[in-house]
Order: sequence, then structure tokens, then C-alpha cells
Amino acid sequence: MDPATSAQLASHLPYPLACRILHFTPHSSMARHRSDWGELNFAISGIMEIGIEGVLYLSPPQYAIWIPPGVSHCCQNEGEVHYACIDIPAAACASLPTAPCTLEISPVMRAVLADFERRGITYPDTPEDRRMAQVVIDQTRQARAYASYLPSTTELPLAPILAALQREPGDKRGAAHWAASAGITERTLLRHCQQHLGMSFNDWRQRLRVVSALGMLDAGLPVQDVARRLGYSTPSAFIAMFQRLTGESPDSARRRSGDAPRASP
Repeated sequence: MDPATSAQLASHLPYPLACRILHFTPHSSMARHRSDWGELNFAISGIMEIGIEGVLYLSPPQYAIWIPPGVSHCCQNEGEVHYACIDIPAAACASLPTAPCTLEISPVMRAVLADFERRGITYPDTPEDRRMAQVVIDQTRQARAYASYLPSTTELPLAPILAALQREPGDKRGAAHWAASAGITERTLLRHCQQHLGMSFNDWRQRLRVVSALGMLDAGLPVQDVARRLGYSTPSAFIAMFQRLTGESPDSARRRSGDAPRASP
């Protein structure tokens, strides 16, 4: 979507929000730009990758990326992504997060936006649809926020290691291997992780596997196939990791993602 198109859409406010359903093909991108309105981006399928002020945010289907008005951002995706972009007027953003963050989206919000997509609603211009739009804003205000579910960095030597793991989240080689590949000690690698990611190497890798798993589950892959692709020797080991990090089983996450009706592609 051309940013100029977004500007044209937003010029029609005071609608309470504008809803855009976008489709990105693999290896596509959007140039860096700023908007005068807030943007709530979430993947209907696939995983969103948005660069915001030097930080890469990844968002699987159960999470949204919130970008306040005036914040510079760009978009890039390795895989195919079908997602919703909700433009919220600056005046309605006063009670929303003031910094970019990842938000946990509710089944209610997914249902409202799926209904808008099904009916082709870009602007909610009836009283009924405007009330539904206000529900989306209220749900955004109440959503649980994370600074970033899967933090990233451009710092060397950590950035190339993270990029390699993102390309192959099922790679089972340990921190010692990756440290040696970068010409540093394992202890130095672990220190870089704490300094630039705020968590350990293993914690970051498990979060990456959760993000990858959510995308695969949303695409309909069986749990056994997801476990194998992520390097687990048994489905039960994968299920235990997933449940420990998300508080629910993979099947529950799949059902929750599917609670909202989906429009035909």
C-alpha cells in the first residue's frame, strides 16, 4: 500500500477510524514514512515485520503492533502476509500508548475487523458501524502491552546471528556454535543478548519459536509438523515449551486465532 493512499484515506476523517485490509507477497516492503494518525497493524495470517525507529517488531496473528502518530516506520516481510491496518485519528490516541509497542489482541477485536473486511467497510459511516469502531479503540486501550515480544538489534555481531535463526527457527545448534561463527566467546554472546535484547540467548530463541509456531498453526499445519519444523524431537516437548511461554496449548491458540470469522481471500 502506497503511503500516499493512506494520507488520502485519513483526509476523510472525522470517521472514528479507517480500516485497510492489505496483502503483502513474500519479500515485499514499504518505504519508511510517518503518519499524522495512529496505526494498529496486525496479521490476519503470516507474521508482520515492521521497523520502527531502528527496532524491528515481529507480530504473529495473536498480536498487533501499535504505532503512535508521527512515528517513523517501514515494513518488510520474508513471507506472505495478509493483515489489517487500522488508522486512528490523533485526537482519539490520547489514551492509547504513547510509544510503539506490541499489543495482545482480543477475539472481540478480531471479530469486529473480520466483519468489516467481510462487508468491505473501509470507513464506518453508519451509527452501528461507528459504535463497532469505538469498540476497536476501546479494545486497543485495554489490551495488554509489551515493549516488543521478540526484540531485535542492528548491533554487531548479534544482528547476523538473529537473522540466521529467524531464517531457520528450527536450528538446534547452541550458543557456543553461534559465538564461534561470529568469532567471539560464548560468554560475550550471552552478554550481548542481555545488553541488546534484555533476555538470554535461549529465552530469545524460544520466543522466536513461539512466533514461528503461531504463524504455522494459523496456516493450518498439524502440531506434529510444527514441532518437527522447529527442531523438537517429539510433539510433547514442543507443546510443553509452547504452553510454558503462552499459557495455552497449541490447539487452544489455533482455536483462539480462528474464533473470528475470516473473509475469503
